[in-house]
Amino acid sequence: MPFEIIETETFAKRFESLDKREQAWVRKTVTKLAGNPFTGKPLHFEWFREKKFEDKRLYYLIYPELRKVLIAAFGDKKGQQRIIDTIIRNLDAYKTLAGMIQ
Repeated sequence: MPFEIIETETFAKRFESLDKREQAWVRKTVTKLAGNPFTGKPLHFEWFREKKFEDKRLYYLIYPELRKVLIAAFGDKKGQQRIIDTIIRNLDAYKTLAGMIQ
């Protein structure tokens, strides 16, 4: 049974501003994550990961107990630490969001 893919509102807005090539890569990657979310590089925890595309990264959280993957952010290498820190600071809000979305 595949994982359900959900996304933050922030990511959804960011996605709209990506160029067509980046959007195509994100779509393809998200499809793959539904089948196997534990690909990509772990960040601090087994359930917090990133996938790399050129100099950009797609950040996501895995909730195995809910069978959901939350796409949290997409950004460049320069903003990587800021993005990671923001995601870690908001873990409770993200888990609430993941639990609420059916």
